[in-house]
Amino acid sequence: MGRWKALAVLGTAQFLMVLDTAVMNVSISQLVHDFHTDVTAIQAVITLYALVMAAFMITGGKLGDVLGRRRAFGIGLTVYGIGSLLTAVAPVLWVLALGWSVIEGLGAAIVLPALAALVAGCYQGRERAVAYGIIGGMSGVGIAVGPLLGGWVTTYLTWRLVFAGEVVVVVVLLSLLRWITAPAEAGRRIRLDGIGAGLSALGLALVVLGVLQSSTWGVLRPRNSPFTVFGFSATLFVITAGVVLLTLFVSWERRREAHGLMPLVRLALLRIAPLRAGLIMLLTQSVILLGLFFVIPLYLQVVQGFNAFQTGLRLLPVSVTMLVAALGGSSLARIASPRLLVRCGLVVMLAAICWLLATIRPQIDDLPFALAMALLGLGMGLLASQLGNVVQSSVDEEARSEAGGLQNTAQQFGSSLGTALIGAILIGALAGAFNRQIADNPQISDAVRQQTGVAVESGVKFVPTDQVSAGLAAAGVPADQAQHVVNAYAAAQLDGLKVAILTAGGITLGGLAFTRRLPAERLRTD
Repeated sequence: MGRWKALAVLGTAQFLMVLDTAVMNVSISQLVHDFHTDVTAIQAVITLYALVMAAFMITGGKLGDVLGRRRAFGIGLTVYGIGSLLTAVAPVLWVLALGWSVIEGLGAAIVLPALAALVAGCYQGRERAVAYGIIGGMSGVGIAVGPLLGGWVTTYLTWRLVFAGEVVVVVVLLSLLRWITAPAEAGRRIRLDGIGAGLSALGLALVVLGVLQSSTWGVLRPRNSPFTVFGFSATLFVITAGVVLLTLFVSWERRREAHGLMPLVRLALLRIAPLRAGLIMLLTQSVILLGLFFVIPLYLQVVQGFNAFQTGLRLLPVSVTMLVAALGGSSLARIASPRLLVRCGLVVMLAAICWLLATIRPQIDDLPFALAMALLGLGMGLLASQLGNVVQSSVDEEARSEAGGLQNTAQQFGSSLGTALIGAILIGALAGAFNRQIADNPQISDAVRQQTGVAVESGVKFVPTDQVSAGLAAAGVPADQAQHVVNAYAAAQLDGLKVAILTAGGITLGGLAFTRRLPAERLRTD
């Protein structure tokens, strides 16, 4: 039993890293109310959290080599606890963003690569497969407990208590660090590549920022763009700038290696086919999961009018089956290869998304919705049970921290990209469907149609229909005309949700093409 003590600490830390986002997703409506803002602003805060982790995860992985993995793990937990404390007492939105998105995000960027490397260092063979299954399961527990705990606390107390509780858990974990013993704990004499860290962080940040703001700025034609270039929106230029910086990062890393200097990440690792395939699948999984977990709570809270706790209850099936599948995946790995299990998981997810599309209606039918969500969790759990072990088993002991940094960069970049991309598609589809509904309705006058078109052009938001009705009344739109506009907006909401979910299905289908390089043989368990 003693040798599993380390896993208790590491698994609890993994749980904390997942809990936050789950709590925030079901608390969107309450956060909008508490901070007197809108859904887009909360989307930006949620995206920034994952973005900060993605941007600094490679650097965080290298810190494990510089400081020693256990020490880096402890430092990351301390930073994370400070961010949780600031989040718990945040009086305004920018303090929430600083505490949660920035400080907690930086803490997680140090914790997660060290965690992945420590699991690989503490356990070997069959035990390692079980350990990664449990770590994946703890992610499922975080997703399970997050909506319920966050929903209940948000509805009946305050979401701030969740973050205050995290501070207590962090203190306990820090007191139990002695339970973690792994080889090569001493830090090595390695200089951190500051230029590489800056290029990678800024490049990743700009790419996701461009995707996030595309619904506000416009993709090509500018709407609320902060600047234009040759008459085009800032979106493509911000994304392009990010890609250029990432290209410079790759060139810089190659130059350091050519001069015998330690790079931030050894690019040769990306030539390992199973590692590369595992990273792509981790990114794909995160895009789908976080994209859906941003869209579905909006459907439940904004369209259906459920509170945070009711939303958490309806998300429970996906969480439970994800936990079961993640824990059972290590047993399935004894009889099937990672490639087969991941492909099965993607097919199950695709079937679940198709089923989920059929449940997006004006009035929710709870049983079909619950079954679709349960099937989605089953597919997600199969992926979670395999991919961490695939990545870490692809490299030797010396490269564990770097692989952990790449692993979590892929996950967190996928998370931020998923929230930004699916969110942007949702808003874009909402605007397009709303315009069509207005244009095709002969009972809406030309004057109201023109007035509504101007409002949509300035930026449409995903809000309750009551808010739309109140805005129309304030603008002096006659009651009979206003009702037709509200009905058109309600129909457009459902269309936008379906397009966003269908996009997640397309990404799932596309993911199958990248499974070819996953291990076709069972990973060693001896």
